[in-house]
Amino acid sequence: MVEQSTIWQAMDAAHHLHPFVDNGALAREGARMVTRAEGVYIWDAEGRQYLDAFAGLWCVNLGYGRPELAEAAARQMNELPYYNLFFKSSNVPAARLAQTLAELAPAHINHVFFTNSGSEANDTVFRMVRYFWALKGHPDKKVIIGRQNGYHGSTVAGASLGGMKSMHRQGGLPVPGVEHIRQPYWYDEGGDLSQDEFGLLAARALEEKILELGADNVAAFIAEPIQGAGGIIIPPSTYWPEIQRIVQKYDVLLVADEVICGFGRTGEWFGCDYFNIHADLMPIAKGLSSGYLPIGGVMVADHIAETLKQAGEEFSHGFTYSGHPVCAAVALENLRILKEERIIEQVRSQTAPYLQMQLQTLADHPLVGQIRGVGMLAAIELVADKHSRRRYDGNGRVGALCRDLALKQGLILRATGDTMLISPPLTITRDEINILVERAGQALDATQAALESES
Repeated sequence: MVEQSTIWQAMDAAHHLHPFVDNGALAREGARMVTRAEGVYIWDAEGRQYLDAFAGLWCVNLGYGRPELAEAAARQMNELPYYNLFFKSSNVPAARLAQTLAELAPAHINHVFFTNSGSEANDTVFRMVRYFWALKGHPDKKVIIGRQNGYHGSTVAGASLGGMKSMHRQGGLPVPGVEHIRQPYWYDEGGDLSQDEFGLLAARALEEKILELGADNVAAFIAEPIQGAGGIIIPPSTYWPEIQRIVQKYDVLLVADEVICGFGRTGEWFGCDYFNIHADLMPIAKGLSSGYLPIGGVMVADHIAETLKQAGEEFSHGFTYSGHPVCAAVALENLRILKEERIIEQVRSQTAPYLQMQLQTLADHPLVGQIRGVGMLAAIELVADKHSRRRYDGNGRVGALCRDLALKQGLILRATGDTMLISPPLTITRDEINILVERAGQALDATQAALESES
């Protein structure tokens, strides 16, 4: 297989442009060719096995190789492989999925607009919030406020709503009408404040921005319940209640981006359930189908849905593959398994507490400044000095080193700067958690040894 892997790598390097990578460097190095997967493991073309502690990209909630999902896709392919939702049409899987999602969502949210990804869901949010306020007679309420270092996708609208400077530098983003406030990242930005004090400070940055812009100009605030790609940033307990007070006071829509947190990642169906957030819109994707097929959407609160229904005109927005019948059928089967096998309940009461407990055994490692987590989300902060929380120099060099050394241990982690991110399949077992933590410790040891050899 090694020879075949080399052929595939050459083919990939010659013709394939990858996302979020230096394509020239990758072409010289050669991509890792992933050929199969089962449970929490993937294998590359050379036969190496890796424990996927990142569930693909936060999405393979049921784990790899569930035959029920493949069978659901095959049945629907044979019955109705595709038809669109234009021309006053629908399909049975899309209608059933909409009803199922309404049953799972908070009680005031009973509608969904289907998309193909989280990025498209947030493009839809961009359009929908502005259209909603125009219908309500407030056409000047256009500004959407996001958070610095937040992530809402990589399309023009999604990257604008997100607050990642590296993305904004490419393409002259954000687009007009998007503003950003500070993130609730106590470990990095809290200084000498307590977590509760910092949570209030970070939340009140929203009120300051609304007053600066004028409440009559602000349409919505968008934020992830837990910032994912930004570093698994868990807001202090004071943060979300204060955000809720502020948006209600100034009549601003609250958009809770559930693309990562949704469908069990926090040990609840949604991040809104975990933090008791009363959202007006909830973008969803990833765990909706466990990544088996691309599907996303925006869950829409009743008062917004009714306003759109009463508009007397069409909402000029949609996608060729919105509510694709095969993707919807797979999502339905995915949700059925999550419910009937009580996987989210198991995460909440058993495996997530065990994961978080076992990860804390790494807290005394010389490189580790903090380990934090909720449900099947966790972050390991790598620091040069534990007491001061001082970072390494080098713009994420140590995190990238640890990520690459983890691969040599057969473990897939993600690095955001010098923060190592963990987000395994919800189906991971205690024995597999033990393997994950053991390999993470080995990667930390190897990283420390490499750094010491440089000095």
